[in-house]
Amino acid sequence: MSATNQYHINIYNASSLMVDFIRNLFSSFCHKHKPSLAPPAQATIPSPQMDCSEITHRTVHVNGIDMHVAEKGTGPVVVLLHGFPEIWYTWRHQINGLAALGYRVVAPDLRGYGDSTVPSGAASYSALHVVGDIVALIDSLGQEKVLLAAHDWGAIIAWYVCLFRPDKVKALVILSVPFVPRNPARKSVDYLRSTYGDDYYICRFQEPGVIEAEFKHLGTEVVLKKFLTYRNPTPFFIPKEGWGSPDEQIPLPSWLSEDDIKYYVSKFEKTGFSGGLNYYRALDITWELTAPWTGAQIKVPTKFIVGDLDITYNAPGAKDFIHKGEMKKFVPLLDEVVVIKGVGHFINEEKPTKITEHIHSFFKKF
Repeated sequence: MSATNQYHINIYNASSLMVDFIRNLFSSFCHKHKPSLAPPAQATIPSPQMDCSEITHRTVHVNGIDMHVAEKGTGPVVVLLHGFPEIWYTWRHQINGLAALGYRVVAPDLRGYGDSTVPSGAASYSALHVVGDIVALIDSLGQEKVLLAAHDWGAIIAWYVCLFRPDKVKALVILSVPFVPRNPARKSVDYLRSTYGDDYYICRFQEPGVIEAEFKHLGTEVVLKKFLTYRNPTPFFIPKEGWGSPDEQIPLPSWLSEDDIKYYVSKFEKTGFSGGLNYYRALDITWELTAPWTGAQIKVPTKFIVGDLDITYNAPGAKDFIHKGEMKKFVPLLDEVVVIKGVGHFINEEKPTKITEHIHSFFKKF
């Protein structure tokens, strides 16, 4: 393992990741470390059971869309970006916890999700579109720059925020999806199809309307339970011959309640899944548009956190890429890598207090 000064790796346990997958999939970069007022050190993190009644909600008009945001607290601004199939609610524990620690926490529904505008067509979901939303949100908050934390697709967008506008980010905490530079030789979906086949979930998402019809047959609740409880670290397939039945009984883990599922269901029944799926359908569009940034570095202080059961951490080459210095080459201000034992993809829900602590321990430096 190669390491340089200020690169600390805290491993709670590990396995491997999807580096070839991500190498063809994601890119981004960031900004310089600059200190700002840290929140009170004596504050304590509330129990994850704390309700959401004190979280406020409003709509802001940004970049031509209406964006719903949930927020709480006063102090340095932390923006939290969710993934698929999620909404602001995936951050409920961190909103409460970070607000108690002295931050102003803002968690939007990204375009295509929840109570935000749902544009039609994949062309409206390129990285440039979504980063435009986030930059406009930061401006609407009256901030020159913010602390940024993100998970899953939110992590991909956060990398891109730092690629396009590093001046907007003080420090970055990424959950689950590492930075890997753009591969100029091959489009993302072509690579995935040739590597994993047509039943690989991202390949199954590409044809508009097809997977939506299958999800409709299964029902929103079953689909969400299948995704949110998924803990198999091997590649994720959705077979064409069927992904279960509408009456399938899916037990919930202790960290996800039936009330949580009902809230998610209420939002996805309103919007459908097409908005979230369009992020996957725009992968090749983004690949084309980001050609000028091939080979660029992330220049923002960064902390990366992943569960050892996460699908993104369990594919050939992943551990070497993350731990042996390759990612550090492209994220030179990567300060810390944390691998949490026994945790899957939805790490901020599964280990809410631990993730809040990790976010705070990094952000308080700035």
